[in-house]
Amino acid sequence: MGTGRLTGRRDQEATVPEPSTGPSTGTTGSAAPRSLAEALRARDDDSLAALLRARPDLLNPVPGDITQLATRAGTRASVVRALDRLDRFALQSAEALAVAPDPCPYPVLESLLAGEHGTTGGADNGSRAALPRALGTLREQALVWGDDERLRLVRTARELLAPSATRPSPTGLGPTVAEATAGMSPTRIQEIVAAAGLPGTHDPVSAVAALTGLFTDPERMAALLDEAPAEAHQVLGRLVWGPPYGEVTPQPTPPVRWLRDRGLLLPATARTVVLPREVALHLRGGLAHRVPEPVAPAVPAHREHRPHLVDANAAGQALAALATVEELVKSWEHTGPAVLRAGGLSVRDLKRTAATLDATEGAAAFWIELAYAAGLLAGDGEADERYAPTPAFDDWCELPPAERWSVLAAAWLPATRTAGLVGEQDAKARTLSVLGPDLDRSAAPEVRRRVLDLLAELPEGGSADPAALLARLAWERPVRGTSDLRARLAHWALTEAEVLGVTGRGALSAPGRALLEGRDPAAPLAPLLPEPVDHVLLQADLTAVAPGPLRRPLGDTLAVLADVESKGGATVYRFTPGSVRRALDAGHTASDLHAFLAEHSRTPVPQPLTYLIDDVSRRHGHLRVGAASSYVRCDDDGMLNEILADKRSAGLGLRRLAPTVLAAQAEPTTLLDGLRAMGYAPAAESRTGDVLVARADARRTAPRSAPEPVPDGPPVADATLLGAAVRAIRAGDRAATAVRKEPAEPSAPAPAAGELPRTSAAETLATVQAAALTGSAVWIGYVNADGAASQRVIAPVRVEGGFVTGYDHTADEVRTYALHRITGVAELAEDQV
Repeated sequence: MGTGRLTGRRDQEATVPEPSTGPSTGTTGSAAPRSLAEALRARDDDSLAALLRARPDLLNPVPGDITQLATRAGTRASVVRALDRLDRFALQSAEALAVAPDPCPYPVLESLLAGEHGTTGGADNGSRAALPRALGTLREQALVWGDDERLRLVRTARELLAPSATRPSPTGLGPTVAEATAGMSPTRIQEIVAAAGLPGTHDPVSAVAALTGLFTDPERMAALLDEAPAEAHQVLGRLVWGPPYGEVTPQPTPPVRWLRDRGLLLPATARTVVLPREVALHLRGGLAHRVPEPVAPAVPAHREHRPHLVDANAAGQALAALATVEELVKSWEHTGPAVLRAGGLSVRDLKRTAATLDATEGAAAFWIELAYAAGLLAGDGEADERYAPTPAFDDWCELPPAERWSVLAAAWLPATRTAGLVGEQDAKARTLSVLGPDLDRSAAPEVRRRVLDLLAELPEGGSADPAALLARLAWERPVRGTSDLRARLAHWALTEAEVLGVTGRGALSAPGRALLEGRDPAAPLAPLLPEPVDHVLLQADLTAVAPGPLRRPLGDTLAVLADVESKGGATVYRFTPGSVRRALDAGHTASDLHAFLAEHSRTPVPQPLTYLIDDVSRRHGHLRVGAASSYVRCDDDGMLNEILADKRSAGLGLRRLAPTVLAAQAEPTTLLDGLRAMGYAPAAESRTGDVLVARADARRTAPRSAPEPVPDGPPVADATLLGAAVRAIRAGDRAATAVRKEPAEPSAPAPAAGELPRTSAAETLATVQAAALTGSAVWIGYVNADGAASQRVIAPVRVEGGFVTGYDHTADEVRTYALHRITGVAELAEDQV
């Protein structure tokens, strides 16, 4: 007998109004609410504001009254969002209510979570003490209503969480006896009743009730199970914690037949049976869940470091982050990568960028996305669109290092773009690319901030075990589906925080704490960073050692004159013929380079470096390349003969036009690269014969704003908006529930509760004029310019020019309304205002 496959009929529970309940038997002595709307109406203003704060989707637009608020709170989309934001024990409480009787007394819910005697395995599982908090959360979010004697789960939540043949309950419980026998013949039910040792009944309803009574009676159930074969207990043991469905053969084994004959297993389809909920609860000791989790897992300090070491490590990471971002953006200054037609960066360009940064492709994707989020990179918007630095990059480079890091950290914390997804496939099997359009995950900022919050709760200098941290996050926001996105977001947040310098050695740094608390993170970071230096140490092996971060003019010039060989606390630069030629191409002369090195070196300029600069300078510009398609010009015809004789020049399509001129089929840039690959040092020249100066930092996009994070649903309203919304809902509710006079004409129908009155224009004008003369209040239906309908209670004081001005009792202020927008009017009963 298998237990893994679920088949059978779909639960056909009809959608009916919530049944009314009798008076509460609780200690309050007041009548129990008969609907969710009545329960919300009984709340005070602070409680309503708490509901709107917890479920901000209910505010858009602001409900017209309490009935609209209750209706919206029960919609599927809103309930799903609310359930997804519950912690594990609050969700387990809702799941228990979904399989409990409706309505459910508090003691019954308590037994489902804490066991029949509040114990599991002989020890209190903590559910009894934690249940009031969990139930308070469900009530605050309007997922549960009613007093402790009649707890009701909102119908939509029950439909989502209750078990059915096609959707097992998270509790692993199956249908009740009544639900499982709904399609069974009366004869078969009577046979089960008789086999279970119960007296026969006259109708199926009483037979099902008798069988339910047996299964919910601990003593009689214990006696019945004592008679069961040992193999039958094994069958029940495989089904008790779910799934409750199992397959059977046309000729079941004797243990299965014994269970089926007595109703301990009931048929779901011709080939499947189900374990009734009442039987499973008896076998579980009354527990709805195998492992209730009433208490959040602790996140202890896994390791403790001295705070100054944490901050020093974070400062080093911050410096490395600044250098990496600057190197990345500058590498795209001259000819940035092309923008794909669908948006984003190609795999080839990502690999090339990763090689430039000496990083993995995943790390390169993170730095690219971070620079983009900070507004330092963008598409240039041209027809052949390419990525390039924005003007904001130049401003960013002029900031002190701590402030530059603050810009990056402030862009990282709220960013919804998720670099960790790069390389994966979306729902349409398309590969997600860096800077592509589908990398936003609205949950990322919340997870990122929560990870830092948990680190901030540890002692200063303490780091957390990632497994414990992920377990805590999973408890606070359990996954009801199959997605593990939140766990992956948390893992990426830990990694990104470390490489960015928000954390050091896994512990929250002082700048990271300031960032989390909304303070300026540059203030605690600045003292940790070394002061920029204005000198280097030249070595005889054609290298220069920078003993710290270089001041900007020195660093910019040295980056052109030499190649970075290694990074770290001290950056090592290497001088090569190619790097010296690059400096000469940028407009520097040999004398400029000698003077620059002599000025900024604390050691004598080595003779090999002097020779290297002079040698490259002597050969630089000896050849001239222009556009013919292109040409090579040189006063030394012997050198041109040498080039023509070199087999490596065959692909350039060279031919002699004059003793000192060679024409080429290749473009000038291709010709320059080809000759340089052959060991020459040509220079480009203009149409007038002057040497063209190549500057790598001349290209910028038009001003671009940084991308806006994609919000996770509507934003949480502030106190002012919540107060105004509560007042508007109360006002609309007073108008909707105000008692109107009976119409004078017996045939004129009175508007139903919650409906706008309908009167003709003449009747409307006459009624409001009469009310203005007598000083009485009327109930009006009004449609504003946006088409939003509302109900108001007003006391007209002036009617003229197509408008009525009066005191609006619902808004508690004087307002003016256009008569043509009033749908109807009705007089109020004498005792209403």
